[in-house]
Amino acid sequence: MTRTGTVNSFGNYGYAVLTAGALAMPDKVALTYCGTRSLTYDRLNRAVNRRAHALADSGVRPGQRVAALISETLGVAEVYLALFKTGAVTAALNPFWDADVLAGVVERCGATALVYDPGMDALVDQVRPRLARVHTWIRLGGPVRETVDLDALSARAPDTEPEIHGTGDDPMALFFTSGSTGPPKAVVHTHASSLASARLWLDIPRGADSVFGTGAIIWGIGFTAIAGPALYGGLRLVLEQDWGPKDFLAVVPRERVTHVSLIPSFFSALFADDEHTGADLSSVTTVILGGEPLAPALLRRIKERMPGAAVYGYYGQTEAPYSACGRLDDGSQDLRSAGRARTGFAVRVTRPSGEPVVGEVGEIHLAGAHRMAGYDGDADATARVLRDGWYVGGDLGRLDADGRLYVLGRRSDAILKGGRWTRPAEIEEAAAELDAVAEAGAVGTPAHEETAGSGEPVEQKVLLAVVPRAGSSATELGIRAELAARLPEHRRPDAVVLVDGLPHGQDASGGPGKLLRDEIRARYGHLA
Repeated sequence: MTRTGTVNSFGNYGYAVLTAGALAMPDKVALTYCGTRSLTYDRLNRAVNRRAHALADSGVRPGQRVAALISETLGVAEVYLALFKTGAVTAALNPFWDADVLAGVVERCGATALVYDPGMDALVDQVRPRLARVHTWIRLGGPVRETVDLDALSARAPDTEPEIHGTGDDPMALFFTSGSTGPPKAVVHTHASSLASARLWLDIPRGADSVFGTGAIIWGIGFTAIAGPALYGGLRLVLEQDWGPKDFLAVVPRERVTHVSLIPSFFSALFADDEHTGADLSSVTTVILGGEPLAPALLRRIKERMPGAAVYGYYGQTEAPYSACGRLDDGSQDLRSAGRARTGFAVRVTRPSGEPVVGEVGEIHLAGAHRMAGYDGDADATARVLRDGWYVGGDLGRLDADGRLYVLGRRSDAILKGGRWTRPAEIEEAAAELDAVAEAGAVGTPAHEETAGSGEPVEQKVLLAVVPRAGSSATELGIRAELAARLPEHRRPDAVVLVDGLPHGQDASGGPGKLLRDEIRARYGHLA
């Protein structure tokens, strides 16, 4: 293979994670798809090269915004890598969005081409009339009307290395946030930031025969968090269309999967019945967990079922993936910790004043080459979260004396009083220890409001709503006095209100679920 172009090819993400492997180990299996296809690093690279030439033939140019709406995992791998090599900016769309969200995202990100696969036909039919700016529609899986047939173009294209465009700090992709507090934000990652995330193996061991298993989550940031690192590290990447417990139990023994990255609740579902007991999971050497707290009892079950597996935890966000990690099962750290900052990255915790602290709750700041460049088209939002090189994503945490990070939840849920952050649960737990208290809910009031342009939260007062225990003689003043003896000043309630019951959501069984703290503030906040 020859390289053309003037940029530093190894600074291009697609070239670095795939072509370099094809040059070094061409005959090693890079990817296995649904148990039906296996591609060596050389064959996969040639397939990606054909896709890159075909995309160029369809009119895709360096720097162009190209939306990718692909549900089939092999298509994601080939098309994403091809787009990365061409230097186009890939808008990595979520195939589970509805038509309104999808149309809004594509319009805002300025994409002028959209590539999709047959699994997205119905959704594309809905949004196509609404996307006047998209002038090139490219389809995997054969031709349809007024659409470029990418498969036909790829079949005629050469498999030689295309001219490489895009490197270093050039924008590579737009990865989108969950949109839980508004429309999804487009997070700009560069070739350099994505390569920094791919170097996962500086902190988590792997071997020459390691096999990374995963499912459809590789679209979006999942590609640079899972698929990219696997290829960059020379692993065999096992791609499936589904990665639920049933498929997991079939695929792990079939492919001898060694590495998996999942959320803890996956294992809760896996162990919900006895179906897992008949599967051979002995090949698993590494379990990487994140996204949720891990209960000690669940860790014990994972270790009982897969005693040879090392269990790692991690913390990160779309804006700064895999920022911290650490091993959870060998006693080297507290189970509640997300570990230390990864090699070459940095984590700190600060007070609202910006002063770094250790052993105290504050805002988590993340820094490193893996950090996003910013939010596409939103300078104000970018300025709020990127401060002097640090990403401040709204999570609260604590660093211990050894630099281990404890993630404690969202800043929006916490209470700021006396320049110190407090989790509501810390006040509620103290109140629950009082004989007169059946249940308590703590909130800060008023609700957090951002002062114009500064991103700084306002000080609050602590309101505690208490359900007295039946038959008790609880009084507001009495509860305040007892808690004043137990809590530091910044956690003491400024107002206590006695109520008949607290608002809860509903769990799946119809019983009381999550405590609705916003509703507590709405009902009783005026009393503080």
